[in-house]
Amino acid sequence: MDIDEATARKIQELQILEQNLQNSIMQKQTIQMELSEISNALKDLKKSDDEVYRLAGGIMLKANKVDLTRELEEKKKILDLRISSMEKQENILEEKAEKLKKDVSETLTKKRN
Repeated sequence: MDIDEATARKIQELQILEQNLQNSIMQKQTIQMELSEISNALKDLKKSDDEVYRLAGGIMLKANKVDLTRELEEKKKILDLRISSMEKQENILEEKAEKLKKDVSETLTKKRN
């Protein structure tokens, strides 16, 4: 069966969308892991006494508990926003992909008949 140029472009676009979606999902998982680590660090900070340390370039440095807590909470907020933004982007990509799949499927069905 011959595929016209427009359908071939739609198939190529669909493949690119699906690849972008996979990349986005992988990035989101990485951010979620980092977010989990930050949440665990914040829990541990709340349990600890006033003497806390941070890892910097392979060495541990004494840190101010209040400043470190504030820094981790800020980083957590930023990562939450990034995840939210990525989820919105994923939804848009999924909608576009579904529409393209439907269009290609309809076109191929018509060509068969």
